[in-house]
Amino acid sequence: MPELGLRQRIYQMGMAICALFMSQAALARPQLVLAYGDSLTAGYQLPPGQGFAPQLEKALRAKGRDVRVVGAGVSGDTSTQGRARLNWVLAGLKQVPDVVVLELGANDMLRGQPPKTAKDNLDAMVKAFKAKGARVLVAGMRASPNLGRAYVSEFEAMYPAVAKANGVALYPFFLDGVAAQKSLLLADGMHPNPQGVQVIVTRILPSVERELDAKR
Repeated sequence: MPELGLRQRIYQMGMAICALFMSQAALARPQLVLAYGDSLTAGYQLPPGQGFAPQLEKALRAKGRDVRVVGAGVSGDTSTQGRARLNWVLAGLKQVPDVVVLELGANDMLRGQPPKTAKDNLDAMVKAFKAKGARVLVAGMRASPNLGRAYVSEFEAMYPAVAKANGVALYPFFLDGVAAQKSLLLADGMHPNPQGVQVIVTRILPSVERELDAKR
């Protein structure tokens, strides 16, 4: 019996050492930020290295952070399409993101789709990312005034509602400081040019950093 007790203690000690090494390995790896969205995070019509994900990674690294930012934006994606590919994207990463910047819904609005559909999809995505252990930063959008006051009100309210219901952070307007600024937009007047992306990154950076710090 004493021999069995010794073996058990050795086994428990070995398990503790393994857990310690695994913990240290997790701390040693770069933190992972997933930019999950549509053309605004996909770097639509921008040169390599000038989209949201690479510019955000550069800004975070300039602050001394060991971080990797993966862009998972698909131009034209609605919230329904973003929700449909979520599990596939996570499986391809082979690592749970520390922070997800969730930027979707603009294409739902441009197509006049019901805000409730987008709200349900955003809610499901936030829950899915949280279930994997990621922190989520919901990036809000604004609706075009020509859709009517009722639509605009319902659409813009869904972002804070989803964030509050799930206990996650909200960045109220992804295009803050860029929307309607011709010098910061491509010729289409909708998508940011490289300078516009830089403004977006500068403004959202403190929110992303807070989420990274909270994850540690």
